Amino acid sequence: MLEQPHFGRQLRKLRLERGLSQAAVVGEGMSTGYLSRLESGKRRPTGRAVSYLAQRLGVEVAALTELHAGGCLSRALAAATSAPPGTDNAAALLQAVRDDEHDDPLGRWQALWLLGQISDSRGDYEQERVHLRELIELSDLIAAPDLQVRSHAQYARCLCALGRARAAEPAAVTALTLARAERLPAADVMAAQTVLIGVETGLGRLDAAERHVRELENELLPTAAPQLAAEALWTASVVADRQGDHRTAQSRLEGALAQLQGGGDLALWTRLRTAATAAALQMSPPRVAAAERWLGEAGVVLELIGTPAQLQEVRALRAHLAFHQGRLDEARTLCCALSSDGELRLPHGDRVRLAVLEGRLMILEGRVDEGVAALHRLGQQATDARNLDLASHVWQSLATTLADVRAPGVGSAVR
Repeated sequence: MLEQPHFGRQLRKLRLERGLSQAAVVGEGMSTGYLSRLESGKRRPTGRAVSYLAQRLGVEVAALTELHAGGCLSRALAAATSAPPGTDNAAALLQAVRDDEHDDPLGRWQALWLLGQISDSRGDYEQERVHLRELIELSDLIAAPDLQVRSHAQYARCLCALGRARAAEPAAVTALTLARAERLPAADVMAAQTVLIGVETGLGRLDAAERHVRELENELLPTAAPQLAAEALWTASVVADRQGDHRTAQSRLEGALAQLQGGGDLALWTRLRTAATAAALQMSPPRVAAAERWLGEAGVVLELIGTPAQLQEVRALRAHLAFHQGRLDEARTLCCALSSDGELRLPHGDRVRLAVLEGRLMILEGRVDEGVAALHRLGQQATDARNLDLASHVWQSLATTLADVRAPGVGSAVR
C-alpha cells in the first residue's frame, strides 16, 4: 500500500479526474473530514477505507495503492538517479515534469536540476536556462537558502555560457550575498564566489575579481575540497593573466591541476585539463608546451567517453594549439570540420574565440579585408555586450595578426 502522502495525492488525483467533490465521493459511508485528512496525508488509510474509496471512484484497489510508472515524477526521478552510466533518461524525466501536478516542489526541483545538468552536458545552454529559471522560482517557493544559492549560481554560469555576462551579474551577486547571510557551508560560499569572479572578469572588472580571489585564498581555499579548489584556482589564474601577472597565473593554474593528482574522479580530471589547456593558450604569451601536454592527456580519455559537446571542445582546442604551433593548414582543417559539424555546442566565449581564429587564418592566408571585417564585427559585438574580456581578446588578436603579416602584397593591402 502506498504510504502517505503519496496515497493522498493519488486519491485526490483520481477524484479530480472524475470531477467529483469530496462529498460525492464519501457518500454515507465516510465523513468529508476524514477524506480531507486522507488527501492531505494527515491520516493513514485503513484497508476498509481503501476498498470503500476504490468502489466509490469506480477503480480497482491497485489504482489507489500502487505506484504507477506513467507520468509519475518520483518514478522518473528514481529511474534517472539510479540508471547505469550512458543511459538517457532525459525524455522520460522531461515528460514527467510536464505531467507533474506541482504537488511535490522538492521532487520537481530535483528533476529540473537533473534536466539542467543534462542540457549543460549537451551544450544546450538555452534549454538549461529555461530549467534554471524555474528552479529559482521553486527555490523561492520552498524557501530553502541552499537551493536558492545553488540555483542562482548555476543560472549565472549558464548566462555566461550564453554570452550574457551583464545579466549574469545580479544572479551571481545574489548567490554570494545569500550564502553569506544564511551562513551556508563554506563550499556553497566558495562556489558562489568563484562564479562571481568569472562574471567580473568577463565584464573587465579585474580589481573587483582580484579582491574576491584574495578572499578565497585567505579564507576558503585552505580547507576546500579538491574539486572546488581546482575550479577556484583556474578561475583565479585567468584574473592574474588578464592583469599581466603571468607568474601568478601560471602558479595558480598548476595549483589547480595539482588538486587532483592521483584522484579517482575521471570526469573532473579531464574537465580540469581542458580548462587548463584553454587558459594556457589564452595567456600572454601562450604556454604552448603545457597546453599540448594537458590536451593530449584529456583527449585520450574524451575520445573514448566524451560527449558530443566535449569532443567539439577538444577539436576547437586542437585548432587553437595547431595555430600557435604554426600548423596553419591543420588549424584551418579543424575549423572547417567544426563548422560542418552542424550545431556547435560550445559556450559563447569558445564560439567567439573559434570565430576569431578563423578570422586570423583569413588574414594570414591573404584574405585580409575579409578577416579584418570578421574580427572587427566580433570585437564590436563583444564590446556592445560589455563582455570586455572577450572584446579585449578580439582586438588584441586583430592587432597581433596584422603585425605578423609579412608577405609582400598583403602588407600593402593592409595599409
